[in-house]
Amino acid sequence: MKPLSVVIGNNNSNNAELLAGSLNHHFRAVRVERDIEAVRHTIRKHKVDVAVVDLELAGLTGVEQLAHEFPDTIIVCTHRLADERMWTEALAAGAVDCCYSSDVRAIVLAASQSKPLPDMHAA
Repeated sequence: MKPLSVVIGNNNSNNAELLAGSLNHHFRAVRVERDIEAVRHTIRKHKVDVAVVDLELAGLTGVEQLAHEFPDTIIVCTHRLADERMWTEALAAGAVDCCYSSDVRAIVLAASQSKPLPDMHAA
């Protein structure tokens, strides 16, 4: 089984780098992009398995477009104030979950809902 690769779409440099550092422990490759067009380009170029997209960067329309354009890519939305309404709207737009930006555990679990995570401790 191929390990998963991730692109993080977040225009807050500090948040994106903190999240990338945490996700590096769970995924084969983690890339950070600062705008939605760069996220789109990275998904296309590197055949990324998971896109972790901040709703402040993409909005629900952007998430819906990504889900339509890249149906094989798992989309996990994040937001600093994620709530039940946002979660419902994100799922309707094509995401598998909407998590707090800082909740690495929830992001990893959401990414693994559709594709099994690789065993990072296997030789």
